[in-house]
Amino acid sequence: LLFVLVVIFSIGNPRFFTIKNFLTIAQQIVVTLIAAYGMLYVIVEGSIDLSVGGIVALSAIAVAKTVGVLGGFAVIPAVLIGILCGAINGCCYTFLKIPTFITTMATMTAFRGIVLIITGGAQIMITDKRFIGLFNGSYLPSIPNNVIMVIIITVIMWYIYNNFAFSREVRAVGGAEKVATLAGIRVNKIKVQVFILCGALAGLAGCFQAARSYAATPTMGDGMEMDVIAAVVLGGTPMSGGIGSVLTTVLGALIMCI
Repeated sequence: LLFVLVVIFSIGNPRFFTIKNFLTIAQQIVVTLIAAYGMLYVIVEGSIDLSVGGIVALSAIAVAKTVGVLGGFAVIPAVLIGILCGAINGCCYTFLKIPTFITTMATMTAFRGIVLIITGGAQIMITDKRFIGLFNGSYLPSIPNNVIMVIIITVIMWYIYNNFAFSREVRAVGGAEKVATLAGIRVNKIKVQVFILCGALAGLAGCFQAARSYAATPTMGDGMEMDVIAAVVLGGTPMSGGIGSVLTTVLGALIMCI
């Protein structure tokens, strides 16, 4: 499907098949792709997370509030906010036995409410050149930093997904939870951890979105959860869980962007 789209658009517009345009597309999928890696784990485990857009917004607010002091290190509180939000989702789902659709829909609303309270409905500008330069600048000629970073993150996530025991356990839980329990896998621990990972990556995505927008806004990330879920599903990961792939998630994100 991606190949067909590229051929069609290249025929329709000769400017489409250029390095400059491909770099533009790569920049456009950075935020969605990073969040999609976390969603990949959640869906492979057999769950869903509708709160990623709210987490992105909260993390962007954390960046805007701390970037003046921390500069590029404002990514730390943003990711910590994401981890906290993910832990809340995971614990509600795992220990309170509330279905993830209901849990994350509720937390999505709660996170959005917190964003509105903090911002008062107004955007918070980000003017720190260190942060903007790191996440939205270009240290190498013609190659944006965010593209380089997302390639590095993709390689790391691919390695983790294909080589870490944690990833194998996630696939086992998503494939057959009862069998995974009998095999000695701590299922509840895995469930909480996948939501923490999803939250952390959504928090990181919030940093890139804030740098790209030069601001944190109350509506940032609104509806983003659908794009993220679509990227994972278009990449061939079934909603029933058990299987998935980092590389096909990249293809799914590209299809969404193109």
